[in-house]
Amino acid sequence: MSDVNTRKIQTGNYQTFINEGGDKKSSETIIFLHGSGPGVSAQSNWKEILPHFKGEFHVVAPDIYGFGNTDHPENYPKNGAEWMNIRVKQVIELMDALEVDKAHLVGNSLGGVIALHLLMYAPERFDRVVLMGAGGGLKEPTPELAKLANFHKDPDPVAFKNLLSWFLYDKSILEDKLEKIVSERLELFLRPDVRKSYEENFSKSHLSDMLVPPSALKEMNHEILLIHGHQDRFVPLQSSLYVMDYLPNAQLHIFKRCGHWAQVEQKERFLKLTSDFFNGEL
Repeated sequence: MSDVNTRKIQTGNYQTFINEGGDKKSSETIIFLHGSGPGVSAQSNWKEILPHFKGEFHVVAPDIYGFGNTDHPENYPKNGAEWMNIRVKQVIELMDALEVDKAHLVGNSLGGVIALHLLMYAPERFDRVVLMGAGGGLKEPTPELAKLANFHKDPDPVAFKNLLSWFLYDKSILEDKLEKIVSERLELFLRPDVRKSYEENFSKSHLSDMLVPPSALKEMNHEILLIHGHQDRFVPLQSSLYVMDYLPNAQLHIFKRCGHWAQVEQKERFLKLTSDFFNGEL
């Protein structure tokens, strides 16, 4: 990523791997939180997006605890609620380490759920929030999400290519890049520490651990932009409609001909929407 640097920073009793760009001293900070697919990392989720924002904002994209190059657990959380709690604290500890008092958030899928939990845990630390294909209202797993959650049981390269192609409405958009993406993400996933964290996470977590109650959503007075692909097969549109019913200051933008990766399939429109939103023009 052009002019986006990587490093590890101490968070609690482990180190978080971050991608960082822009001027921390004079710019507002946006924290980008990735999703939960096999072999995911901040770099794989946001590499095409961070360079667009780093000229105007200080951008930080961490590898969420249990994924990528962030230190992996020695003793694993016992359930999904513990995983979520550690990840919420990871973001707060990261902000403290970077001396960031208040930040904007962009959360994709699981990252969107973490963003909503951050607004419950420390609302005063956050300003504007973008949720993309977020699962805060997901009650039942789709068949595609079930395949993702069980991928560690038999991580076959062909099955992995199928799985990644399902993230898109039109896989021809990435046809020439899909093999490379599959290879890179599978290599990361097959690292013993990464695969073990994935197995521990998905085998002991339930969607109920991540569901955000209406009572909590109604208290979130932040400006929130929801972005959802109409053909999202991992986190259906109903999840965003659920949170939209209760969030007091939210707007929802739905992209047709778009699956779970709006930042890929609708990249230019995604960038325009989010830029306008963070600049107070939307």
